[in-house]
Amino acid sequence: MEQDDAKSSKLHQPPPPSPVIVGMAVNGNNKKSRHIVRWAFDKFSSDENVIFKLIHVRPPVTAIPNPMGGFVDITQVHQDVAITYKQGIEKQTNEMLSPYKIFLLQNKVQFKLEVIESDDVVTAVAAQVATDSITNLVIGATSTSMFSRLLSSRNLSAKISEYTPSYCTVYAISKGKLVMVRSSECDPASKMAKDKDTGSETSSNHSSSSISASLRADSAWTGNSSYHPPSPAMRTPKSHTKLSVSDTYSSELKEVYSGSNTPTNSYTGFKSLKAISQTWSDPHSSSDVAKENLSDNQVHMNLELERLRMELRQVQGMYLVAQTEALDASRKINDLNKNRWDQAIMLQEIKDEEMKAEQEAREERMKYESVVREVEAVRERAAKEAEQKIEAERKAKHNAKQKEKLQSTLAQPIQQYQRFTWEEIVVATSSFAENLIIGKGANGTVYKCTVHHTTAAAKVLHSNEARMAKQFQKELEVLSKIRHPHLLLLLGACPERGCIIYEYMDNGNLDERLNCKSDKPPIPWYDRFRIAWEVASTLAFLHNAKPKPIVHRDLKPENILLDHNLVSKIGDVGLSTMIQNDVSFAATMYKNTGLVGTLCYIDPEYQRTGVISTQSDVYAYGMVLLQLLTAKSAMALAHVVENAIRDGKLMDVLDARAGKWPMAETTDLALLALSCVELHRRDRPDLRDQILPKLEILKEAADSMRDAAIALQSGPPSHFICPILQEVMMEPCVAADGYTYDRNAIEKWLEKKENSPMTNLPMPSKNLIPNYTLLSAIMEWKSGSS
Repeated sequence: MEQDDAKSSKLHQPPPPSPVIVGMAVNGNNKKSRHIVRWAFDKFSSDENVIFKLIHVRPPVTAIPNPMGGFVDITQVHQDVAITYKQGIEKQTNEMLSPYKIFLLQNKVQFKLEVIESDDVVTAVAAQVATDSITNLVIGATSTSMFSRLLSSRNLSAKISEYTPSYCTVYAISKGKLVMVRSSECDPASKMAKDKDTGSETSSNHSSSSISASLRADSAWTGNSSYHPPSPAMRTPKSHTKLSVSDTYSSELKEVYSGSNTPTNSYTGFKSLKAISQTWSDPHSSSDVAKENLSDNQVHMNLELERLRMELRQVQGMYLVAQTEALDASRKINDLNKNRWDQAIMLQEIKDEEMKAEQEAREERMKYESVVREVEAVRERAAKEAEQKIEAERKAKHNAKQKEKLQSTLAQPIQQYQRFTWEEIVVATSSFAENLIIGKGANGTVYKCTVHHTTAAAKVLHSNEARMAKQFQKELEVLSKIRHPHLLLLLGACPERGCIIYEYMDNGNLDERLNCKSDKPPIPWYDRFRIAWEVASTLAFLHNAKPKPIVHRDLKPENILLDHNLVSKIGDVGLSTMIQNDVSFAATMYKNTGLVGTLCYIDPEYQRTGVISTQSDVYAYGMVLLQLLTAKSAMALAHVVENAIRDGKLMDVLDARAGKWPMAETTDLALLALSCVELHRRDRPDLRDQILPKLEILKEAADSMRDAAIALQSGPPSHFICPILQEVMMEPCVAADGYTYDRNAIEKWLEKKENSPMTNLPMPSKNLIPNYTLLSAIMEWKSGSS
C-alpha cells in the first residue's frame, strides 16, 4: 500500500521548471566583454536552473591576407590555403573566448557557446535570442552618462535592444555597472500562448488600449527614444470590437512589421499606428497613456539617481583608501631616511678603517724592500716552468687537430642505412608506449626509442597510402645518399612498415624554443646568428647536390631541430624534390610540381605558377630569419619588420628575451631577410654567392661578442690567483718551494713564518724570483676583460 502511495506521489509531482537562459553578447577578449560575463554571473548564478549562453558574432571569411599585408579574394586562392586560413581563424576565435569558458567552468555553471558568422550583428543576436528563447540578454553600453545615451540612440547596444524580442529583458553594462534596462513585456511561454489564442479571438473591446500599449513599448528601452516594436512573430495584437476596426489595425500592423527594418520604415509605421490610436481611442485612454509615460520617466530618473548615489559612495571609499595609502607611504619614507642615515655612518667608519689598513700596508712594504735582490736562486725554476707550459699548449693543439680529423672522418658518407625488423622497432619503443611520444603530425607519429644502446627517434607513418609512401621513399632516398653536419642523420629504417630511425635531438624544434614552450629558456641572440648560418649552409649544400640539385620545399621552424648544444639540423625532407638546370635561363633551376608546403613559407611565384626553384627555398629561409629575430608569427611579418626599419624602430619588434641585440649586425641581418622574401625570384639574392658570405661575417662578429661576454662572466684562470690572498696577483713571484705567490703576500708570510704556505715544509731560502711570463698573461687577460 505504501508503495502504491509512493508511486502515486511521484506521478503527481510537478514537472521540473524549464531552464532560464541568460545570453551574454561578447565582442572579444577585452575589458567590456569581461565586465559583461562577470556582471551576468554575479546577477544570475544564484538562480536555480540557469544556463548561460555566450554569443559571439564574427564576419564571414571572404578574403585572405597575402605575405605583403594585402588581401586576396578567397575564391582566387587554392582550396587547401582557404581551408587552412579558416581553421586558423576558428583557432583564434576559440583562444579569444577561452578566458570566458575557463571562468564559467571554474565557477561550475552550465553554459553554451554560439559563434555566428554574419555581417549584421544586430540581426544575428536578435535571431539567436528568438531561436533559443533567451529571457535575459546582457550587452555592453557605449557610454554611462544620460546625456550621451540620449545622443547616441542609434549605437549598437540600442539597435540590439530594438530588434530583440519583447519577452527578453535586456541589460546594458558599462565598466561592470548596470546603466540601462529594457524590461520584458512577457515571457516566451505566455508569448506562445498569446500566439495560439490570437486565431480564436474574433471580437474584443480593447482595441484602443492595445494600440496604446504598442505605442508605449516604443519607449520601453531606458534612454532610447527610437525603439521599434519586434516582428509579428514576437508580438501579435489583440482583436477589436468592430470587424472594420480590427481589419484596419491588422493591415497597418502588417505594414509596420512586414516592411524593412530601417528606422525610416519603422517610424512611418508607428505614425500610422498613432493615427489609428487617435481615431479609435477615447480621451480617457489618452490621459492614461500620459500618466503611464510620466510614471515610466519617474522610474527611470529614480534608477539614475540610485546609480549616481552608488558611484558617489564608491568614490568616497576610494578616497579613504587613497588617504590610508598616503599615510603608509609617508611612514615608509621616514623609515627609509632613517636607514639611509645609519648606512651613511657605517660607510664612513668602513672608509676610516680602509685608510688605516692602507697605511699599515705601506709601512710593511717599506720594511721588506731589502729582500728584492734575493731572486737569483729560483730564476732557473721559473724558466723551466715557462717551457713546460709551452710544451703543454703544443700538445693540446695537437690533440685538438687530431679530434677535428676524427670528426671529419666520421662525417664522411658511409654505406646505405641499416635495416631494422618490425619486432626490433616494437621493442625499442616499448610497444609504442604513449609516454614515449615526442611528436605527432599529419603523416605519422614520432617516438623516443633506444636502438643499439643509443637514444634515437622513430617516425612511424599512419597509413601506407600512395602519397605518404612516396614521401617516405623520397625522404629515405635523400637521407641515405647525402650527409651534412646540419642535416638530420638517418640511423636506419623499416621500409616494409613505413618507419624511419633518426638521431635524437634533445631540444626539439626551433619553433618550440623560439616560443619558449615546455618552460625551456630562450635562445640567445648570438646562437640565433649561428643557427641562421647553419641553415643557410645546409640549403646551399642541397642546392648544389650532384647529379641534380635538391629543393626542400617545406622549410620552416618546425622542421629545424636542435640538439643539446643548440646545433641546428634540417629534417622532414619528405617533400623535397630533385630539379634540373635550364640552360636557356642562365642555369636557373626549375621544375613543374604540384603545390606543397606551408602557408606563409610558400614562394608567391611558386604559388601562382606551380614552378619550383632553389629561390623558393630562399623565400622560406627569409621568413625563418625574420622569426629568428622577432619570435613572432610569420603572417605579414615581412611587412611589420619593413615598417619598423623604415621608422627606425627595429628594436621594438625584436625578441627581447634573446638578450641585448647588437644594433648594426641585427639591422644587416633583418635587411638580408627582407631581400630574401621579395615577391619576384629575380630580386632575391643568391644563396651561395651573396647570402652565405654576409652570414659568415655576421656569425664571426657574434662569436667574438659572445666570447668577450663569456670571458667577463667566467672570471680569471685559477693559476692567476694567489694561494694566500685568493685574488689575482699584482706582482707574481716564484718562491723557494716552487709555487708562485703575490710578492707582498709571500713577503708578509715569510716575515712571520718559515714554512711553505702550500706544502707546510721548511723553506730552503727566502729568495723570490719574478714570474714575468705569468705577469704578461695576467696583463693580457686584464686588457681583454676591459
